[in-house]
Amino acid sequence: MPATSPLDGLRFAFGTLTVFPVRVTRWDREAARGGMLGAPLAGLAVGVAAAAVGLVLLFLGAGGLLAAVATATVPAVLTRGLHLDGLADTADGLGSGKPAEDALRIMKQSDIGPFGVITLVLVLLAQVAALAQAYDASWARGAFAAVVSATVARLALTMAARDGVPAARPEGLGAAVAGVVPLRGALLTAVGVTGAAAAVSACWGPYDVARTVCAVVLSLAAAEALLRHCTRRFGGVTGDVFGGLAETAATTALVVLSLG
Repeated sequence: MPATSPLDGLRFAFGTLTVFPVRVTRWDREAARGGMLGAPLAGLAVGVAAAAVGLVLLFLGAGGLLAAVATATVPAVLTRGLHLDGLADTADGLGSGKPAEDALRIMKQSDIGPFGVITLVLVLLAQVAALAQAYDASWARGAFAAVVSATVARLALTMAARDGVPAARPEGLGAAVAGVVPLRGALLTAVGVTGAAAAVSACWGPYDVARTVCAVVLSLAAAEALLRHCTRRFGGVTGDVFGGLAETAATTALVVLSLG
């Protein structure tokens, strides 16, 4: 098999995590490693698109609330709603209180149960409310929050794909990417994303730098808490769990960046 190039990893990241027209040429562990390390770049592209839509609406005279709804909609569209669907399925699995095998079976069903519906409603409301508040404070800060939240959402996937995190099933996206990222690589990626976000926020002052760093750290902490709980309950990660982690991190980042 030929050596994996950085482009293979980027194709994997964009081809599996977005609807951008990218053909995944390799589906092996090496490509998955590069894809998960490059996942924040896919998030950056999604976040820039979401922020652009929000800014255009604001420029055309829309209020912060409408811009926030549109901004929160773009990531769902650009991922075919997979992360939101994963969040709902994870909530149903956890909320069922059943043993791992039964909970995983519930998560694979096509319908959404009451736990999933409630979780989706609350998460989307939180995202829209946080974005609206950020846009009302400053168009630039609202756009920045959209970009950071989308990027950190995918960074949470990088961290979840690290060594030592098992797959709950032998098939699916979770099995394809579970444990493919070396811990050192995941931590370096997290430091790089945090540093880049802090550097951009420096144009608003030290307080914004501190808030941005807190947003990234707390987002990863929230995702890590959910990851550990899911690993205990299900025996590992699944594609649905990855979706739940992404939405958890995104929502946490938006809430923190909307404060103050």
